[in-house]
Amino acid sequence: MSKLFVYMILILFSLAFVVPFLWLISGSLKDSSELFANPPVWIPEALNWSNYKEAFSAFPFFLYLKNTLIVVVFTCIGAVLSNSLIAYGFSRIEWKYRDGIFIIVLATLMLPFQVIMIPLFLLFKEIGWIGSFYPLIIPHFFGNAFFIFLLRQFFKGIPKELSEAAKMDGASEFIVFWKVILPLSKPILATVVIFQFIEAWRDFLGPLIFLSDNSHYTLSLGVQQIMSQNDPRWGLLMAIGVAMTLPIIIIFFFLQRYFIEGITFTGSKG
Repeated sequence: MSKLFVYMILILFSLAFVVPFLWLISGSLKDSSELFANPPVWIPEALNWSNYKEAFSAFPFFLYLKNTLIVVVFTCIGAVLSNSLIAYGFSRIEWKYRDGIFIIVLATLMLPFQVIMIPLFLLFKEIGWIGSFYPLIIPHFFGNAFFIFLLRQFFKGIPKELSEAAKMDGASEFIVFWKVILPLSKPILATVVIFQFIEAWRDFLGPLIFLSDNSHYTLSLGVQQIMSQNDPRWGLLMAIGVAMTLPIIIIFFFLQRYFIEGITFTGSKG
């Protein structure tokens, strides 16, 4: 009975997350009359696939998709490389003031992007990066406090005997990091990839500030263009919402095992 009660609670909580997505799919297949019907209509009488057809032609969908993928792929690469290397220095190497500097790094989590976006804009303007993808990509090659914390906690749980054995065989510190620590850290690296993918995929404020040419726009800016029209077509917007949500679900589906392991081990180790 106790397990049944737990499962019922979990099902109720899961419905709170699943129902909005199901309504999004349902709305993307309706016309306007069914979309705003009262009482709500969950299953449309006729599936209106034209919303999806128009979603790909309402704005340069595939161009914006390509731009979004460029930003997403390179930011994920930067997040994995930079944060893992920084976290290794904070967790596996002893040096003066290490813990104090780590606290300062964590303190940057309290600074919202809105506080630093004007200084960043002025900086990138001075070096001529406004209007390009560089302001959206390059900062991710210099670390993120949240990812550094996750990786540090995971690295601290890896036995030091493995590193010491590799060093006795003549491995340098970087070789230990690259060939010993990283292969054992697939779960937490997958977690970083998922978080960074979601952040870059749905980012709106960054592209809005740093991109000036329509040919460089991302999907989030394309959706905003449609929403800013005087008479937005909600069925069309829901179809675009489904198209933008599916990649996140797919990447989580393939990496969910590593994601769960990474979160679990990070919370239980160190």
